[in-house]
Amino acid sequence: MLWACLRFPQLALDLVHAGTDETVRRRPFAIVDGPAQRRHVLLANASARKAGVQAGQPLAGAQLLCPRLAIAPRDEAAERQALETLAALAYRYSAEVSLAAPDTLFVEAGASLALFGGWPAFERRLRSELERLGFAHAIAAAPTMGAARVLADSGATLAIPALAQLPLALGAVPLTAGGLPAKTVAALRGMGLRTLGELFALPRAELARRIGQDALDHLDRMRGLAAEAWTRWQPPQRYERRIEFAYGIESHTALGFPLQRMLREFALFLVARDGGVQRFALVLGHERGASTRIEVGLLAPQRDAAALFELARARLERVELVAPVHALGLVAEDLPALCPLHRDLFETNRHEQFDWPALAERLRARLGDAALRGLGCAGDHRPGRAWRFVPPGAGSAKPLPPDAQRPFWLLRRPLPLRGGARRILAGPERIESGWWDEGDQRRDYYIVETRSGQRAWAFVEAGRLVDAGMDGWNLHGWFA
Repeated sequence: MLWACLRFPQLALDLVHAGTDETVRRRPFAIVDGPAQRRHVLLANASARKAGVQAGQPLAGAQLLCPRLAIAPRDEAAERQALETLAALAYRYSAEVSLAAPDTLFVEAGASLALFGGWPAFERRLRSELERLGFAHAIAAAPTMGAARVLADSGATLAIPALAQLPLALGAVPLTAGGLPAKTVAALRGMGLRTLGELFALPRAELARRIGQDALDHLDRMRGLAAEAWTRWQPPQRYERRIEFAYGIESHTALGFPLQRMLREFALFLVARDGGVQRFALVLGHERGASTRIEVGLLAPQRDAAALFELARARLERVELVAPVHALGLVAEDLPALCPLHRDLFETNRHEQFDWPALAERLRARLGDAALRGLGCAGDHRPGRAWRFVPPGAGSAKPLPPDAQRPFWLLRRPLPLRGGARRILAGPERIESGWWDEGDQRRDYYIVETRSGQRAWAFVEAGRLVDAGMDGWNLHGWFA
């Protein structure tokens, strides 16, 4: 096996920066953690580090060094959600994915290398996707998870294919990057040891006595001398993602950037599940008061990031921002399978086809669900009650009887057909119904041609002898 370790050393910081532009990211900023009385710096961006702010520093000391330092508390739930999203991305490369919270993924790459053209191409493609999503990362690969993680932590961008090569590859790694407890590292450094290679050179009994059995087991697993336990990741049945902002956002335009990034990650998750989404919700979090929830419904399952962004943005722009937005969330409970569109191999006019479902989606998003409706059949023979409004695309697939002809335009109420008809084209079709609800109708319907040459749908009382030019015709619809 060849395990690729994906480390995200500043995941918490990347999540906050996901909702900001480059100008904001250049300001001194830090993620803080710990109880209110003893908060410390967990991560600091480049501007803050330049001012002297360092990880592990007490917050009070950091603010003395950098009075303009902006801070945000660590959001472990958001980190877990982001790691799930990144696991979905990795799932596209291999079915063997394992999470190591809070900031690490393992991907079994050995079985997939031939498909992607070898390790360099595999790594290059993976890095490209992570950079596009805006996540700082380190990648290394080795026959064991432990070795891959140590190499990634040490900054080595290596792929070690064989166990026999591990001692040499790990030999130069500093003890501080070996995954050993801090007290153990301090004790070993006190003995003059600086690298894992120097540690491996000690007799095993001496090594066990000095570092303890747990640390020795860790080194054995790293070198492939003992089995590693791991849990296979499975795509969840729901999706949830949340981005916290360092400041309140007051415009729809400013929300566009984090929304686009969020939906790009969501689309990757859907691809990993080989599915789509038909309904999801955007949740706008405010500093005070209840959150604003925006439902986004689609006519058919979708997973294209650009299409999802266009629809979500249109829904968002129709909602008034009652207060500054401090967090943006996305929740999807319904993740159905996605059936890809099948096309004719010899189709020649693909460029002439219009995507009517996509147009309907855009209109619904811009104008609201109630502004766009379809027609469906109802269980009633009376023309005015034989149809009903339905969501677009949800009409009945049951065809009309082959001998039934209905006009494209049905009048709201029948009107007298002035001047009678020139001739009768078809009919009669008798409709008798409604005696049980005080809407009794007994009519004989005909297709007639009016004196101006139009085709009309008209009726007379059931059983009446008819003549085209007579009076008493009632107009109920027009044929196209």
